[in-house]
Amino acid sequence: MVDPLDRAARADGGKIIAALAARFRNLDIAEEAFAEACARAVAAWANTPPRDPAAWLYRVAERVALDRVRQATVRTRVVLPEPEPDPTAEELMLDASPIPDERLKLIFVCCHPAIHPEARAALTLRLVCGLSAEEIARAFLISEPTLAQRLVRAKRKIALAGIGFDVPGPEAWVDRLDAVLSTIEVAYAHAHADGAGSGRHADYATEMLGITGTLAKMLPNEAEVLALAAMVRFAEARRPARVNQDGVMVPLSEQDPSLWDAALIAEGRGYFAVAARLSPRAPRVVAALIHAEWCARASLAEPPPWANILTIYDALLTVRDDAITRLNRAVALAEVAGYEAALDAVDALDVPGLAQFLPYHAVRAGLLYRLGLNAAAREAYDAAIALGPGEAERRWLAQRRAEIS
Repeated sequence: MVDPLDRAARADGGKIIAALAARFRNLDIAEEAFAEACARAVAAWANTPPRDPAAWLYRVAERVALDRVRQATVRTRVVLPEPEPDPTAEELMLDASPIPDERLKLIFVCCHPAIHPEARAALTLRLVCGLSAEEIARAFLISEPTLAQRLVRAKRKIALAGIGFDVPGPEAWVDRLDAVLSTIEVAYAHAHADGAGSGRHADYATEMLGITGTLAKMLPNEAEVLALAAMVRFAEARRPARVNQDGVMVPLSEQDPSLWDAALIAEGRGYFAVAARLSPRAPRVVAALIHAEWCARASLAEPPPWANILTIYDALLTVRDDAITRLNRAVALAEVAGYEAALDAVDALDVPGLAQFLPYHAVRAGLLYRLGLNAAAREAYDAAIALGPGEAERRWLAQRRAEIS
């Protein structure tokens, strides 16, 4: 049974911190207040958890933050009332007040141009989306100490520069857009990485559908916004086929297209068609084309479109050449040019952070196995499993490892 505090912290922690930061205009106070609320919940919920745990956490964190502000203004000699006591579980049994969702607003705040580009998305993922330092470091293929330094500098910059927490006007959106989209990409990737939708970030899948739809309305002529909205829909449409009846992940090339969500695919095609007309060579537009190509497959009777996928990846490398793109390309290369060529491409990647990147070990393990290098394949599968995949993915990796004689 999942602990109610753990569940609430995972599902709503980002929203609560975002709302507190927007209200008190201080990121440190928001984080500290939420942490204190969670600590108080351990004792307060021991016997009777509240009906709305997230509302309880928000209310308590709000009062903690108010207390911090009172302490900071003690020099003004203003007589301030004592903070209200924490609400009991019973007091909140009928409290249906929603927590204000300031997530998209704070995403734009944290992606302010004054903050170093390398820190914008990382700061947002930590504060707004609730990803751990380890998860963010893995996503950006950097070490945790390097990430910590970036986050500290970014928060200091916000405080010293007096960056406002108000919704920026349309004239400011474009300058922040790439970091905003990168944040959404990583947040959704963590939700999508768990095929069964049972991980700590599973709720982001539905939320990112809403956020990308909102952004598309805000910026209807930005090709990469529309392309990201298309990608999220194409990927979410495939979720019904991502896990089999035994709870094991099903690779994309083996998924039954008849199980995919046709309505979401149609919606994604609508966004993609406009994006392709606006800027066909924009990086996210080319990346969305890969998803569109897969979603054009009508049934398992049709062979996977590996040759087309490889061609699109080659085009993507001309506009976005990074280790993750090359790793994904290697999967298609293996089916077109052979496993040895693909393994050479994977082993040529020279990024230290790949050692903590689960897909790297999974791809490499599959290639080693197909080349008959069983001992090395077992080691690679073990490395992937050790990085803590979702249950469906873990079962798939374990099955593949068990096949090695």
